[in-house]
Amino acid sequence: MKHFILALGCLTAVSVFAQETTTEEKTKKDYGKVFGSFESNAQWYLNDEGRGLMHPEDPIRSNNYLLVNYQYKGFTAGIQMEGYEGNALLNYNPGYKGINLGTAFVNYKSKYIEVTAGHFYEQFGSGIIFRAWEDRALGINTAVLGGKVIVRPVEDLRVTFIGGKQRSGFKLSDGFLAGSDLDWNLSNLLKFEESDLSFGASYIQRYEKLDIPVSDPDFNETTRAYSGRVNFSHSSFYASAEYDYKSKDVVLNAQNQINPDFVKPGNAVLVNFGYSRKGLGVDATLRRVENMLFLSERTPTPVGDGVSTSLNFNDKFISYIPALTKQHHSNLANIYVYQAQAKVDFIDPTILKAGETGGQIDFFYQFDKGTALGGKYGTKVSANFAQWYNLPGTYRQNPAYYDTEFFGVGEKYFSDLNFEIDKKFSDKWHTAFYFVRQFYNKKWLEGGDAVRTHIVDAEVTYNFTSSRSLRIEAEHMWADADKKNWASATAEFSLNNHLSFYVWDMYNYGNDDENFQTHYYNVGGAYRFKSTRIAMNYGRQRGGLVCVGGVCRFVPESTGVSLSVSTAF
Repeated sequence: MKHFILALGCLTAVSVFAQETTTEEKTKKDYGKVFGSFESNAQWYLNDEGRGLMHPEDPIRSNNYLLVNYQYKGFTAGIQMEGYEGNALLNYNPGYKGINLGTAFVNYKSKYIEVTAGHFYEQFGSGIIFRAWEDRALGINTAVLGGKVIVRPVEDLRVTFIGGKQRSGFKLSDGFLAGSDLDWNLSNLLKFEESDLSFGASYIQRYEKLDIPVSDPDFNETTRAYSGRVNFSHSSFYASAEYDYKSKDVVLNAQNQINPDFVKPGNAVLVNFGYSRKGLGVDATLRRVENMLFLSERTPTPVGDGVSTSLNFNDKFISYIPALTKQHHSNLANIYVYQAQAKVDFIDPTILKAGETGGQIDFFYQFDKGTALGGKYGTKVSANFAQWYNLPGTYRQNPAYYDTEFFGVGEKYFSDLNFEIDKKFSDKWHTAFYFVRQFYNKKWLEGGDAVRTHIVDAEVTYNFTSSRSLRIEAEHMWADADKKNWASATAEFSLNNHLSFYVWDMYNYGNDDENFQTHYYNVGGAYRFKSTRIAMNYGRQRGGLVCVGGVCRFVPESTGVSLSVSTAF
């Protein structure tokens, strides 16, 4: 940690000096500019006798990131130093340990070409066959170390070439990736004035040598994936479609080991369409995914507990397949969250999965000001419905086999129906009401009884001034299984544009076991000044899935004090 503090101090001094020099010498010479960010997330894990929790070894842990970029004309170079002291936060990738260089790159960009050497991020289409990205809250960094070239030979045409090895912790995965992507907008060529039309095509391959024989004669150590897409919009209407195909590859068994006698291709279909104008929006997304787990190493890396693997940490994923469901802001609605089921998973003779099929639809409408339902300030109403199933077909566990049907549905995984009413009564009073009904097939998704929930959520915000406000939120969940009923309450006070405080509690009062009728309380605050934010929190962490943008990681039960610091320069 002291290395990061020293580096940040030196960097701040350099940045200030550079700014002063630029002001004085601006008319003489351009020396370029330095910019970047620093982020630190620390946790002090404490014993909690009420829950029988003991703090881990190295109870004080932190994840730290120092990003420094230098730009001069068309050239940019950057490094990201990372430190995980004494270890990374609980349930982060065990490959993150100590202080080391995370990423480094050099980039040149002109009107027609862009070249990157070193670590880079990229996405082809929706990301189903390839996405290299970073999300620190989830412990994800799948940057590729190698080279990327983007060519723009003519207006509206973009061609990308990539090659390299994917990052895994502070090391690299064994598989080598190579691919290309084309994106071509035809609107100008076709002289469209109110419409937009574009096409895209992608290819990526992973080569990894296998040391065990595979029974299928068509198996190839190079796995190839292809994708094609089209996007069209006209006036307020829009639609897009994408098809992805992955060549034959070995399938993992229930222990996440390669089954050399089980070889299957994979595919995915993604369709999105909708209508949007002022005050009204309708959006629908449908997706079917079959055997699209795509890793830079076929065999997930086991970790020390003998149960978890690199899959638990979103490590070595080439594909990006988020859950297409409502991203709730309610605490209780995030207890039973859905994760996309993209892989073949033969858990036991009664639970045999090959992927998922389903979709979601969003609706938004705003009643105009001055109408009976709109009132003086208008009224916003929104709804969302999502439903997901296993693929229908014929399944057999031993020897492993499946044959799916393209249309239809299998075992139901999950559904979520929710409504929200957002109403402002005056310049000072703002309210919102939320209703959620969920079905979570815990038996098929993680083990346990299926759960049906009904959740109500009401919140009110009172604005004392333009920068001072008080928000109070109350929630209740009725659940027919698992941990049964919950109640939650939140109070958040913003003192001004810089300082805010909050306190909240989630209470599992309906648990059949009185020993687990737990209060998950938290109290904290945040201070913001320009691009710097400092936040501190004390409380209990509920064990379960934490999700960002439809991608989740599991966090264990814990109690402690957390401190987060972030700044940009």
